[in-house]
Amino acid sequence: MISWIDTLLQGIMLGGLYALFAMGQSLMFGVMRITNTAHGDFIIFGAFSAFALLSIFGVNTASTPWLAMLLLLPCAFAFGYGLQRFVLNGTLGKDPLPSLVVTFGISIVIQNVLTEMFTSDPRAIETGGLSTESIQLAGGLVVGVLPLMIFVMAIIIAFGMQWLFDKTAVGRAFRATSDDKDIAQLMGLDSKHVYALATAIAFVLIAIAGTLQGMRTTFSPTDGPALLLYAFESVIIGGMGSFWGTFAGGLILGATQGIGFRIDPGWGIWFGHIAFLLMLVFRPQGLFPKTR
Repeated sequence: MISWIDTLLQGIMLGGLYALFAMGQSLMFGVMRITNTAHGDFIIFGAFSAFALLSIFGVNTASTPWLAMLLLLPCAFAFGYGLQRFVLNGTLGKDPLPSLVVTFGISIVIQNVLTEMFTSDPRAIETGGLSTESIQLAGGLVVGVLPLMIFVMAIIIAFGMQWLFDKTAVGRAFRATSDDKDIAQLMGLDSKHVYALATAIAFVLIAIAGTLQGMRTTFSPTDGPALLLYAFESVIIGGMGSFWGTFAGGLILGATQGIGFRIDPGWGIWFGHIAFLLMLVFRPQGLFPKTR
């Protein structure tokens, strides 16, 4: 019994990372209805960017990866704003195909550039021993310090993003533009700026997720499509338009994968996909769909 509880606990910790993967995707889809097919590759790009910064620092301590993350955040914000303002805004419209094609092309470019610069060998961000530290819980359960930190960060970000959407002027601008862009513009909102701001915030979340992915496990230039799939499934399971739903979707995906790995090492990823398909069949709107 304890082994199954431990399996569920570790799966939930993994689900916190999946929730972080999905937050940026949830924001972009919620505001602009864009399915960013390069989302996973941008996460990997963030991981390699943090790895490159650490190589420049030349110091591997428990605090160095967090410093690299902080340095990445303003760069990610500026990059996301520029990408949306000057590239992706031109693809928006009733037809979703242009944005899909453009982001797919960006995905291919990122993979090839990273392979050229870093080769296809897996890399990892050195955490100064943080990744091996653990906390002993009651009943012989053990949880890693780093997975627990990632889980707590996922909760904080889900709370912060939901508060931003529900309680702030920026969130009201996001919701108004998402509901009806033309009416929002008549009320004085610049939809191009609003969209660019949403993508900028999404890229901050992507940079955080990428750095934490690199701290928790190895990564390579071609890992992006798998991370995109986990992010997409988390958003769908949780329900479009809800960050708490996205968080719950990530936990469900991680827990079901953990159970699958416990039964058979080859079944983990498959179990997660089964949970996603069952949600599509029995509750296609997700657990916590947007109701407004």
